[in-house]
Amino acid sequence: MEIHEQQQFDFLLVTAVARYTERLAHRNAGAENALQKLRENQQGDGIWLNQYVDAIFQDFLLDNVAGACFILKALSKRNLTNDITLQGSVEQVLISMAKQVFTELFRQKVEESLEQATIF
Repeated sequence: MEIHEQQQFDFLLVTAVARYTERLAHRNAGAENALQKLRENQQGDGIWLNQYVDAIFQDFLLDNVAGACFILKALSKRNLTNDITLQGSVEQVLISMAKQVFTELFRQKVEESLEQATIF
């Protein structure tokens, strides 16, 4: 990945984590409660991780082949943790893979951010 592309990806990740962490802390009456709820059920009430990732992909224009390839290129060294259904169009499969690998990294970074917020 070119250095400017890596910078764009890093900006995307930092921005998305900061926005989501702030919303989670506000919605769940503090970072500690948000962290606990995230760890219990990342799709639970007030967390909705997959919905937020879907919104990120839409807002940053990543919900297409080029966007999915950008994410997959940035995260090409990471492993997929769940089985991917290889049914549907190539575009659908690529977007699904990109969202899955991005969601895992995103969740980890959000947890780190919430942990830091609980310390301070």
